[in-house]
Amino acid sequence: QVHLVESGGGSVQFGGSLNLSCVAAVYLPGRNCMGWFRQAPGKEREGVAAIDKDGRPWYADAVKGRFTVSSGSAKNVLYLQMNSLTPEDTAMYYCAADRRSLPLTPDYKYWGQGTQVTVSS
Repeated sequence: QVHLVESGGGSVQFGGSLNLSCVAAVYLPGRNCMGWFRQAPGKEREGVAAIDKDGRPWYADAVKGRFTVSSGSAKNVLYLQMNSLTPEDTAMYYCAADRRSLPLTPDYKYWGQGTQVTVSS
């Protein structure tokens, strides 16, 4: 079952920007910590950015200063503004949610199917 739906991925050139969106496709009970993760071919899934249950943003070191995570006015909506993209940011990006506060650890209960981001040099 798909719990979250991502959109906004695409192909951009080095230095470009993309804005990813995530919305819940089904009812998710309670207040959730929500995060963005990415996985490149041959690599493990890694945390990119998240907003915990207290509304605090978390960022991986690799994206600090370039990416901004924000939540929507509606429940269980999450955005990721990505600037100054490089080829190293190329990956499938996934949205996730969980009632536990997990920020950047990939142990979330609810996941989307992902949206592809490709950055060319």
